[in-house]
Amino acid sequence: MALAYLWASVCLLTLLGILSVHIMGFLEQRNKFQVEGRTVLLTGGSQGMGREVAKLLARRGANVIIVARDLKKLQAALEYVKAAAKDLSTQRFHVISADVTSESENARVISEATTWNNGRVPEIVWANAGAAKPGLFVETSVETMRKQMDINYWAAVYLAHQILKAWLYPSTPYPAASPNSKGRIKSEPPRHFIMTSSSAAFAGVAGYSPYSPAKTALRGLADALRNEILLYNGARRSPNTTKQSPTPFDIHIQTIYPGTIQSPGLEIENSSKHPVTHILESSDPVQTELEAATAAIQGLENGNYMTPTNWLGGLMRFGALGGSPKDNIIKDMLGQWLSSIVWLFVSPDLEAKVWGWGKKEGMPELKAEAK
Repeated sequence: MALAYLWASVCLLTLLGILSVHIMGFLEQRNKFQVEGRTVLLTGGSQGMGREVAKLLARRGANVIIVARDLKKLQAALEYVKAAAKDLSTQRFHVISADVTSESENARVISEATTWNNGRVPEIVWANAGAAKPGLFVETSVETMRKQMDINYWAAVYLAHQILKAWLYPSTPYPAASPNSKGRIKSEPPRHFIMTSSSAAFAGVAGYSPYSPAKTALRGLADALRNEILLYNGARRSPNTTKQSPTPFDIHIQTIYPGTIQSPGLEIENSSKHPVTHILESSDPVQTELEAATAAIQGLENGNYMTPTNWLGGLMRFGALGGSPKDNIIKDMLGQWLSSIVWLFVSPDLEAKVWGWGKKEGMPELKAEAK
């Protein structure tokens, strides 16, 4: 009996040890976001987190194309990114000036990037362009809210539509792949389509009503696309695919959720941010552009589908997971359970602060642009 208890204890401790290692994410160390020698197209790459992401990609050996409106900023960012290159003798860099809120401009971006890349569609595309203009809902004009949706949602939709069609239905069909001696079709490394959302997509906060709905919509798009793309990943393994030569690669959909980043964009945000929003954010962690970019790349290298860039975003993600895919089943299940308890205290506190501000300060004056 004692021996049975001993072995049971050993087995239990071993299981707990394995679970602990799994929770900490140490079992799978393989880099799942290989960029060396591949071409990355990044929108919103002339400043902020995007510029730092481009630098980190260059440091890892990628060819980098950065996209933004301001050509002068793009040229300056290009030099900054090239300075971090792993090997300038083999890596290439390019800029494209474009308004990504336009569908036709996104088509031009993919076409120009493909031509520059010697006729090969970029293997990694990152929809990072975005901007926040916070404010109270009734004080914000409908025009401003439309513009927020254009840059924070539609820009990514247009880019996704163009790149997925280019990958899945190229103008020149992929050559038919023959199986190897084991009957397996040789695969190329996966393509990655990445979207930068925001931790504002996880919880509604007073003062972000013009901005957070667009980022929440982006999260919904990512969930739907990730599920839908499995159809194509499966079809390339089907013997019944005859109408179109299947892709020799899988496609991965991934999302990044930054929080507050100390950047030029934050200064613009703060110019329209309501005082109550400042109060609600007063204890939030603030990252540098490089810290946020580093966390984003690390999440992609770990193979994560949803990557918050700071600890607060990670906690908020647990509470908002719902049916979204889990990156780590055990950690995410425990996190969801814990967050359900935490939100019992956090939600009333946030609501009390907003209510208290109204009681103390009185009725806000309606701004001219919203009249």
